[in-house]
Amino acid sequence: MAELHTPRSLIVTYYGAYGRRTPGPVPVAELIRLLGAVGVDAPSVRSAVSRLKRRGLLVPQRTADGSAGYALSADARQLLDDGDRRIYAHGRSRDEAGWVLAVFSVPESERQKRHVLRSRLTGLGFGTAAPGVWIAPARLYEETRHTLERLQLAAYVDLFRGEHLGFAATAEAVARWWDLAALAEQHEAFLAAHEPVLRAWQARSETPPEAAYRDYLLALDSWRHLPYVDPGLPSGLLPRDWPGERSAQVFAALDSRLREAGAGFCGAAGG
Repeated sequence: MAELHTPRSLIVTYYGAYGRRTPGPVPVAELIRLLGAVGVDAPSVRSAVSRLKRRGLLVPQRTADGSAGYALSADARQLLDDGDRRIYAHGRSRDEAGWVLAVFSVPESERQKRHVLRSRLTGLGFGTAAPGVWIAPARLYEETRHTLERLQLAAYVDLFRGEHLGFAATAEAVARWWDLAALAEQHEAFLAAHEPVLRAWQARSETPPEAAYRDYLLALDSWRHLPYVDPGLPSGLLPRDWPGERSAQVFAALDSRLREAGAGFCGAAGG
């Protein structure tokens, strides 16, 4: 998994962890300060904010003192709320039974929407059971419904819940539906980057807010993509040495140690 940490991704990560806990818009000057702590310069912050505004995720608003600021749009809040259920699940729902199926048909005259639909289902963590038939753990139903409605793609899709009845063993089928080797590589990359960070914090008694904020934001920015490419497949269907459990434990430990301490650096404690 590439450690890109792009300005746009880091801004979304900041709002997910801290920015939405503030009572009003976040001043642009504050965004520049906070992103500067993870190595992003002011022009890059302004450019990324403009792109997020064009995508409808950030809304320009004046702060109480009249300075320029940005708040999350309603769609962005829904995206972050949906994301919380994955990002902070820490493996709790991995053994929930059942599957959700997405069966879609898009007219040839609208084939561009077919591409968008496939891309979004992939981004939600769906595997491919057959052409036009996508599958994911059943608990992803609500998030899938929200996403398809938000993107105005619901008219092309039927959603079903069910269980796998064969003929192949379910573990064999899962290995066809998802590229488990590629998913394992992404977990290993996360561990290589952030397990040493956790060990370093475990050796410290104090938790300085700026250092906690920096290390937490970078870890969260790496981690938050993983529960989408790996949607939390049932542990009994995965290889015995699956690294996803360990990477979830590492992120959970970093979250517990650093998140609230980091809030002190950005003034978002207590939300």
